[in-house]
Amino acid sequence: MAKNIFATKSVAKLIRESEGGEHTLKRTLTASNLTMLGIGAIIGAGIFVLTGTAAANAAGPAIVFSFIIAGLGCLFAGLCYAEFASMIPVAGSAYTYGYATLGEFIAWIIGWDLILEYLFSAATVAVGWSGNFVSLLKSLGIHIPAIVASAPLAYDGTSITTTGTFINLPAVLLILVLTALLIVGIQESAKINNLIVVVKISIVLLVIIFGFQYVNTENWVPFVPEMEILPNGSTRFGWSGIVQGAAIVFFSYIGFDAVSTAAQEAKNPQRDMPIGMLLSLGICTVLYILMSLVLTGLTSYENLNVPDPVLVALTAAGPALKWLYFFTGIGAIAGLASVVLVMLMGQPRIFFAMSRDGLLPAFFGKVHPRFGTPHVATIVTGVIAAIIAGIFPIGLLGELVSIGTLLAFVIVCAGIIMLRRTSPELNRPFKTPLVPLVPILGILICGYMMLNLGFDTWMRLIIWMAIGILIYFLYGRKNSKLQKQLEDAPVETLKA
Repeated sequence: MAKNIFATKSVAKLIRESEGGEHTLKRTLTASNLTMLGIGAIIGAGIFVLTGTAAANAAGPAIVFSFIIAGLGCLFAGLCYAEFASMIPVAGSAYTYGYATLGEFIAWIIGWDLILEYLFSAATVAVGWSGNFVSLLKSLGIHIPAIVASAPLAYDGTSITTTGTFINLPAVLLILVLTALLIVGIQESAKINNLIVVVKISIVLLVIIFGFQYVNTENWVPFVPEMEILPNGSTRFGWSGIVQGAAIVFFSYIGFDAVSTAAQEAKNPQRDMPIGMLLSLGICTVLYILMSLVLTGLTSYENLNVPDPVLVALTAAGPALKWLYFFTGIGAIAGLASVVLVMLMGQPRIFFAMSRDGLLPAFFGKVHPRFGTPHVATIVTGVIAAIIAGIFPIGLLGELVSIGTLLAFVIVCAGIIMLRRTSPELNRPFKTPLVPLVPILGILICGYMMLNLGFDTWMRLIIWMAIGILIYFLYGRKNSKLQKQLEDAPVETLKA
């Protein structure tokens, strides 16, 4: 039989392939572990870094509405993810779901898109961590020279320039340390993440509770600044700025997507995956909204386009909140570190799944005989993410991650509609409510946010996808295990 790039894998086959052989991951994670992983990934850059960036460059105080829009888009996409995760408890997240519903080529597109999402998100948050780490040390009288503590490239929303610095060394070192931790084991990594989550949630609540007492409501006027036209023809503020802000901060919500990559390591994935994804999303959305109100109320949004906007906002409140500086610094660096940890955990499992199907070289699918982790894929992920974090600025990285994440969510929502029609008989421990309304709303909201990202961001996505398509036809299609089976067997035997 000729090759069919839109051939799909049955759900039964995907599950069967994940349950045996040398390439099997250990099932050690509980529902609480998965929820904490989600919170660990979600509460981080959005609160400690991107809230300030998006408020200053896109939405102003109306960044609150941006978080609500992004949260709604995530809710609809999350309900679709939850059905897939309970039905197909296999490593690979949206890539695996796409293979079961939309075919191999679309699955490859999703997988390549997820590589962009996780690699760049780990790097993005590591850059934010570096800014907060350097600020904390400075408050203690320790100064790290800018030449080794900031990116050699800068991004002002319209163009990329050089800064004269050499490398963002703290970001690079963080990624390398966490990569080593992830090689040792997923359970050990989850325990450390749980501890960090408790610390950072406690500090976020302290900032919200005490920060509200010193909010100056004049900083919220106007709540929606008038639209401005930038030199490159793009706009900020106004309604378009709110949507643009939503697209930027959408990156902050991808924690539940990271939870889905760990499906093959969950003890009871059919029950625990939906709980972990949706509960973490709900908790974090409320915290994001409250925190954005506090930050824009303590100081003008114009002052928040910095690597450490929370510390800047607290400083503007005066000496009354000075006691929070150190704790907030600790919370930021701990919280951002846990986000990097979860992102670095997710990417190797995408590599693992794609290698299992033959679309990437076999070494990506190797599992450490002692630790039970995809150690080779983890090392590759860590090295590449470290290089990216050492060179690129957070604004550019954040927009790239957002558009990649939004594309993955659109495809997952479409996959739910298609699978309900093509395979209504499949066991669905969790069912997305109001299909096709919920998936359609997810597609519309996420698609609308994509349209409000800049032309340059779209061009970078298109170039990235073009490279991915080239790799698929030069390597993936020729080495695909499914394609080889199609050549050797009739279709009927492949459905089993």
